Amino acid sequence: MTFILQFHHDVKTCFGRPLAQAVATRETQRKGAAGCRKIVRLPAHSEPASSELDRLVVVMVRPRNPLNIGAAARAMSNFGAHRLRLVNAYAPGFREARSAVGASDLLTSAEEYKTVAEAVADCSLVVGTTAVRNRVLQQPVRRLDENSGATIRQRLLTERVALLFGSEKIGLTNKDFSHCHWLLNIPAKEKNISMNLGQSVAVCLYELARSTPLPAPPQEVERATAGQCEQIIEALLDSLRISGYVKPGTDAMFEKKARWLVMRFNLEAYDAKLLLGMMRQIVWKLKH
Repeated sequence: MTFILQFHHDVKTCFGRPLAQAVATRETQRKGAAGCRKIVRLPAHSEPASSELDRLVVVMVRPRNPLNIGAAARAMSNFGAHRLRLVNAYAPGFREARSAVGASDLLTSAEEYKTVAEAVADCSLVVGTTAVRNRVLQQPVRRLDENSGATIRQRLLTERVALLFGSEKIGLTNKDFSHCHWLLNIPAKEKNISMNLGQSVAVCLYELARSTPLPAPPQEVERATAGQCEQIIEALLDSLRISGYVKPGTDAMFEKKARWLVMRFNLEAYDAKLLLGMMRQIVWKLKH
């Protein structure tokens, strides 16, 4: 299948703004009006879903190949997923993109972020994708099938879910995985286990689109978002640093451990607010 997409103007990006936008008049450009447009996020639990995958957020981390990015955007359009976010995308790749027939609007409204934490902050469930290979992973790994698809679809009924895809070269790193509640693996043959970015997005979205949501729980519970959990993690790390528990040179290791500890709690929104208040009080007391 051949995909064709042409960008005829330079793409200007900044944190949280669209990757491309209509070209302003020359006079407006001379006046510097092409500034960063602020993205106003909708609450994760309040907006009605216009499609079955409307609350799904596809996050591409460090993508480079414009053909793969375009193919992934087309797959999203095919299956009714419309929220695309990119983390540290390779800028020249967007200027040379050629493969998103029928998905130009989706690419235009995509948002770019500097970190995974920022990109998934308003999501209550974060799922990473991996080929696994010989990696030692802390997060549980689930096979992409009807059961895992139904689990995600159930959460999409009321919550925003992020599905992470890594770069074509190395995929997602362990640091990226630390932001995930669990990981998803496409059951490919061992001889040729890896798939390119566009294929991976298409296969995952197909399974999600065809899966039937699990029965709703007896009592609907609002889960803490990744952003709320990140605030708790930051407060916890502050208290550990001030108390001397975290030694110089071990920050990165303790950050991953603290994040995975908090993620495993699977906190409800109310509990997250309560725990954050406790942690901030502890930090304040340690400083004073």
